[in-house]
Amino acid sequence: MIEFRPSTAQDVVRVMEIWRKAVDATHHFLAPGDRVAIEKELSVFIPKIEMMLAVDPSDRPVGFMYLHGGHLEALFVDPNQHGQGVGKALVHSALSLHPRLTTDVNEQNTQALGFYERIGFERTGRSAVDDQGRPYPLIHLRFRNVS
Repeated sequence: MIEFRPSTAQDVVRVMEIWRKAVDATHHFLAPGDRVAIEKELSVFIPKIEMMLAVDPSDRPVGFMYLHGGHLEALFVDPNQHGQGVGKALVHSALSLHPRLTTDVNEQNTQALGFYERIGFERTGRSAVDDQGRPYPLIHLRFRNVS
């Protein structure tokens, strides 16, 4: 059973560890310098925000998401937990708050793109660069309301 809780300052180290492991497993397209720059930006940003954590029975975070309004800004799961329903459970939690949830996925991250499309997201557009202007195209997605 996956439990959720808000992040605390004590979770920052583990959240960054999850991010690193997940990026190493799925973001092979990132140039090494860009990966370092993104990690540096996140190490400043992550301590300032509250995220929703998926935790194991010992309360150890195994995944996290960051929502800003109705937009899923970040979803990362420890690769040891991939395929176990952690990401899907986090997204369903977000959908309970924002039924018209949107997110962006790096076009080169075909694993994540497939995940979102399998659970009900549809493509709504594309940007040639990421939000920081780096050369990593984004696919814009929105959850399909099938009511």
